Amino acid sequence: MSTLEFIWDGPDRAPACVILAHGAGAAMDTPFMNAFAEGIAATGLRVGRFEFPYMARHRQDGRRRPPDRQPVLLACWQQAIEAAGPRNRLVIGGKSMGGRMASLIADDAAVLGLLCLGYPFHAAGRPDRVRTQHLATIRTPTLICQGERDTMGNRVEVEGYDLSDAIRFCWLQDGDHSFKPRKASGTSEDANFERALSAITNFVTYITE
Repeated sequence: MSTLEFIWDGPDRAPACVILAHGAGAAMDTPFMNAFAEGIAATGLRVGRFEFPYMARHRQDGRRRPPDRQPVLLACWQQAIEAAGPRNRLVIGGKSMGGRMASLIADDAAVLGLLCLGYPFHAAGRPDRVRTQHLATIRTPTLICQGERDTMGNRVEVEGYDLSDAIRFCWLQDGDHSFKPRKASGTSEDANFERALSAITNFVTYITE
């Protein structure tokens, strides 16, 4: 496997480092990923982003590809964790699939925390096929920022799942899978981003105390 390339934000010396992976269909430098990486870094944390092999190849040749198979994705996460430094100061996670893959190894990796930005509890339109088995027993302190009307797990659905007490939620008003609300909701995408960033700051502060 080739060496992962990172985008880094924030100070070299920080109380914790947050490593974020992208979702299935978009790269590590989308407006969404930029906003969260830069927003978290602005609080004084170190933030790194990397791409899975299929997305890195897309960046090179422009060809769209499906995500790599799960063993490859998990091996990339292991590589990212090893590259990032001390695990006891490391928070891992990311957007959708990136966060889900991180959640599968968080306990074994013995990291400080897990951050999921729009967790894909099920595929869109398939609420009968949930991806929650490991979340019932996860021990790593976890924050899931989730849009209330996310098509991969809305608030009503998720509140009915059997989930570990290690998981806390930041629900984003009328947000979709990328936290964007409808115009008639009375809130805005910026407001939801700010709400999520505030929750992330509080979460990291809590687990690093």
